[in-house]
Amino acid sequence: RNIVLASHLKPLEKKDKMGKRRNVLWNPCAAHAKAPQASDVEIPQELDQLPRTSAEFYRDWRRCLKSRKEKYQLLLELGGKALGGIFQADLGFGLLGEFLTVLAENVCHEDRDAILQILQSLSGTKRFGLNVDLLSEPEKESSRDLFRKLRSMSRDYWTTGQPSSPAGCEAEREAHAMDSSLQKEAEEERIVVELMKCYQVN
Repeated sequence: RNIVLASHLKPLEKKDKMGKRRNVLWNPCAAHAKAPQASDVEIPQELDQLPRTSAEFYRDWRRCLKSRKEKYQLLLELGGKALGGIFQADLGFGLLGEFLTVLAENVCHEDRDAILQILQSLSGTKRFGLNVDLLSEPEKESSRDLFRKLRSMSRDYWTTGQPSSPAGCEAEREAHAMDSSLQKEAEEERIVVELMKCYQVN
């Protein structure tokens, strides 16, 4: 009976085995059972593991992180040093513009230093100048907006954000603290100005 049922089948030839890719799973039942789980699982804001290579980063950036806020958090979690290492060989086309847009939209006072480190690290990647040249006009505007916010935050911090000295502090200590603050302010402003040149922000 089985021979009769299979009589319409032809024997496989070598080209049939080797020439085509197998797209069919050997166990469709198992695949069907697993499929609903994959679509139901929501990716949490914190990834199970932070990306360590550019390929892993690109995959997570595109597939796992849906909102710009999540992307912003990933950039901060990785930090400038890790991002510089991941993209040391090359920063993928289009990523720089996305980074600048995400940072500009979400930048806040507490993250200022971390963002400056990220910008510094990215400016040291290969073909960085080419990536800047290829920024779209909206991305360039995001870049200008980001640096405007960073400079504004820096000025606000050094003029109003410094904690006031206790009443019992000596005048000498206050003067020393003020000198130190001015030095830090000047250093931070220098870093921002240098980065603005790198990112071609006027």
